[in-house]
Amino acid sequence: MSTIIEMPKLSDTMTVGTVVTWYKKVGDKVLNGDILAEIETDKATMELENFDDGVLLQLLAAEGDEVEIGKPLAVVGEVGEELPDVSDISETSQSSDNLSEPSPAENDSSDPASSISSDLKISATPSIDLGNSDVDSARILASPLAKKIAKERGLDLSKIQGTGPRGRIIKKDLSEDVLSHDDTPDSPVPDAPFPSPASVHSLKLKAKSIPVSKMRSVIATRLLESKATIPHFYLHKEIHSEPLRLARESINQRLVTLSPSSPKVSINDLILLSCAKAILQVPEINCSWADKEIVFHGEVNLAFGVAVEDGLVTPVIRKAEHLDLCSLSAEAKLLIEKSRNRKLTPDEMSGSTFTVTNLGMFGIDFFSGIINPPNAAILAVGASVIKPIVAKDGSVCAGETMTLGLSCDHRLVDGAIGARFLQVLGQILECPASLLV
Repeated sequence: MSTIIEMPKLSDTMTVGTVVTWYKKVGDKVLNGDILAEIETDKATMELENFDDGVLLQLLAAEGDEVEIGKPLAVVGEVGEELPDVSDISETSQSSDNLSEPSPAENDSSDPASSISSDLKISATPSIDLGNSDVDSARILASPLAKKIAKERGLDLSKIQGTGPRGRIIKKDLSEDVLSHDDTPDSPVPDAPFPSPASVHSLKLKAKSIPVSKMRSVIATRLLESKATIPHFYLHKEIHSEPLRLARESINQRLVTLSPSSPKVSINDLILLSCAKAILQVPEINCSWADKEIVFHGEVNLAFGVAVEDGLVTPVIRKAEHLDLCSLSAEAKLLIEKSRNRKLTPDEMSGSTFTVTNLGMFGIDFFSGIINPPNAAILAVGASVIKPIVAKDGSVCAGETMTLGLSCDHRLVDGAIGARFLQVLGQILECPASLLV
């Protein structure tokens, strides 16, 4: 008995998925646990895992096809088995009709299926073995965009060194400038802050257009919807950030003393923990609009922005109010790594109640974020800046300041509530020792 593998629902908002890469071809023997394909959703790229031992009899969608949830993707069964009726294939997958089924002669060495199941599972960890000579270039750790570019230009990904997380090949690794210097040693970074006039004149702009990725399309749709349907208003507050920096330095020194291999906490970790504590004091900001009712959440699920190759994702730290600093920092680092490797699960990207976005590491002094629905507010964090400040005794001295921006949904949050939240958050950040109580 054959099994029809359908497009699974991989996220709450997903309606279609794009087949990025088939790891198996028609006629291949497939086993329980094999990765059949890479599917791009509105939020991430997931791996489609097989649970049937048998032979891949038919592919019903080609690479690049968009397939609706529940529509057929492939058929797995026994050698020579009659193919099932798949007359309800979506129009978007009709381009794969020319994919032929294998003949029994081509598969006479395949074993009959030992178990049949139509269940699908999304694996949260990559199943890629770069040391296996039988694995083709599609199994190499590379972003979907890099694979697409390589296919269009006829590049062999196995001969390209990736610079992304864990050696992942990304778009910049396929640029003509990088590829033309593959055999030359890395050049030292010049001391001059700006390129020379000669190097500036050698730079060129190239006119081109690229397809909009699924992630970028969803980002555009949701942000437009947020700005068009949510009445934003904005507050900002400048705080003294030197105590925060000194607290981080002291904490990391203590961690190294306890264990030299201990990972360091970041300023963003301290800000996330401070937000969780501030929300406990101003719970009115931890709510969502639900048309005829306002939903107040019983836990703090903190989303935070992570820049990835072709967009932005917001993984969620659940029940952040119950975590200590080291636990929260470890959770954030794990989610960042999974974000950049596009291995976040749908559960890790949904259910947030408050969002933090930080561009301070890029030297941005201040900005205002767009609310991440269904949150009532989003906190924007700028850089810590050294500037003249007025001390308590009235004298002017050098100090460090940071500007916090709060974008609020005026249906849920009034100015007084937003201001009180920023006031409480500022007090915590200016006195990080208060995180201990």
